[in-house]
Amino acid sequence: MLAEFKKFVMRGNVIDMSVGIIIGAAFTKIVNSMVSDILMPPLGLLMGKVDFSNWFIVLKPGASTPAPYESLSAAQAAGATTLNIGNLLNAVISFLIVALCIFMLIKLINKLNALKETPAEAPTTKKCPYCCMEIPLEATRCGHCTSSLK
Repeated sequence: MLAEFKKFVMRGNVIDMSVGIIIGAAFTKIVNSMVSDILMPPLGLLMGKVDFSNWFIVLKPGASTPAPYESLSAAQAAGATTLNIGNLLNAVISFLIVALCIFMLIKLINKLNALKETPAEAPTTKKCPYCCMEIPLEATRCGHCTSSLK
């Protein structure tokens, strides 16, 4: 069983997939930072200085401190039950950016594979060895110089 597991793990597809998952996780962290640190602050500023990470709805106030809460962290510290709409919005935007990047990458790979897989068309003509004119491949005599071909 151990040998079979080793054979499974060492297959090229499994190793490629694991490398892809690790790179994807690192790429997702970069995209999440780009969304929360670069895209959302200007968007919040345009919408009237809204901080999307603090965009939440209190479902049940906390026992230690009553509502309203200045920030999501204050609500969570008070033990309030909240719907974190801003965090969901950040996650949706991050997902859309990652999905767009993956789509573009797959589209590029498919285009490159299509170029690689397109076979060259089989020739339908050849040159006459005597007059160098193009003649059909099946010709036994040149139509231009009337030479007999082998």
